[in-house]
Formats: sequence, C-alpha cells, structure tokens
Amino acid sequence: MTESGPRARSAFRRYLPLVLIVAAFAAFFLFDLDRYLSFDELRRHRESLAALVRDHAVLSALGFVVVYAAAIAVSLPGGAVLTLAGGFLFGIVAGSIYAVIGATIGATALFLAARSALGDALHRRAGPAVRRMEQGFRDNALSYLLFLRLIPLFPFWLVNLVPALLGVPLRTYVIGTFFGIMPGSVVYTSVGNGLGAVFDQGRTPDLGIIFAPEILLPIIGLAALSLAPVAYKAIRGRASPGAAGDDQGTP
Repeated sequence: MTESGPRARSAFRRYLPLVLIVAAFAAFFLFDLDRYLSFDELRRHRESLAALVRDHAVLSALGFVVVYAAAIAVSLPGGAVLTLAGGFLFGIVAGSIYAVIGATIGATALFLAARSALGDALHRRAGPAVRRMEQGFRDNALSYLLFLRLIPLFPFWLVNLVPALLGVPLRTYVIGTFFGIMPGSVVYTSVGNGLGAVFDQGRTPDLGIIFAPEILLPIIGLAALSLAPVAYKAIRGRASPGAAGDDQGTP
C-alpha cells in the first residue's frame, strides 16, 4: 500500500510531458490556431514583423526560436512555413541558424517525452526481432539518424519518435538532428529570403523546391555518405576471420 503512492507519482511524472504535448496538439486545432502558421498570415503581417525584428533583433530571434521549438515539440504542421519565415525575417545565415536551433530543441523535447513515457514499456514488451532492430539501430545510430534527417521523405515527427523508442543516446540524437536538418533548413531559408518578391507578385512559394534534382541529388549524396560507416562495418565484419570463427562457435 505504501509503495502505490511513490509508484503513482513516478508514473505521473513519466507520462505528464507526453500528455501535455498531446493536449497542446489538440488545443492547436480546437482553437483554430493553425491559421497563424500560413503564408497568408505572414503576408498580412509582413510589415509589422519586419519592424519588430528591426527594432528588437535579439528578442525577435529568441521569440522565433521558442515558437519554432514549441511547434516541433508538439508536432504541429507548418515547420516549412516557419523556416521560410526565418529566411524572410532574419536572412539566410541567421534564419538558418535560428531554425536549426529551434527545431533541434523541439525535437529533443519530444524525444525525451516519448522516451520517458514509452521507452521502458516498449523494452518490456519487445520481442527478439525488435531487440535485434534496436541493437542494430543503436550500433549505427548517428549514421541512421543523419540519413533519416537528410532524406525529406520521412515525416519529421516520426523521426523524432522512433529513436526514442529504440534506445538512441540523447547526445547522439541531438548531434544527428542538428547536423542532419541543416541542408534542408538552408534550402527553405534561402527560399524564404525571397518571400518579399513572391508576395509582391501575389504568388505562393514553392515548397516542392527541395525535390528539384539540382537540390535533391546533392542531399541524397550526403545521405549516402552518412551510411558509409555502416557499409564499412558490414564489409569489415564479413572479411574478418575472427568474426566468422565467432559465428561458428570457434574458441
């Protein structure tokens, strides 16, 4: 009886961050806040936002990072809009830096919440196949994370959650996220830097630009390069007589 209290408090602390994230996600759509993460709103308030950045540069940068981190932590749609807004408001270099920092902080918050709430439960219920996958991912976590972050085919929120459930170390996760999202962030921030001209023409920016061959192919090349250590380990493992002997049970 005496142990139920501490156990309940421990479970409350473990699940609370994830519950808050889910509640914030639901409230975002319940109160129709998604309309603020749109190009129409950015176009409508472009002058006041530009004045805010001009008059309060540091506070504007901090506010942008906080908003970006919160949006990513709650897995809100609109990360691309925010990244373009960063380029529009702060320029390519500063906008890219702020976007990468905000996205990394938000992704890390979601990673920690998911690992705290779901990691132990998954490990207890995991079968041999899941454990092998977990071990393989953890042995090459940085390479796999860079690959998943670089290739713009996987939902960002999914790549935030899966490593948490597969036991990836926090430090590896942060490094892989920070550097893995850089190329895509720079591309979108560069597009955002020209949003003023796009708005003046009454058009909407092309978010599919990252799939243009001249942009996508170099990113795919970086992704392939990130898997080079995995390929090297596999080749070395096959070529090593000791590894083969161990597999056969040789003393």
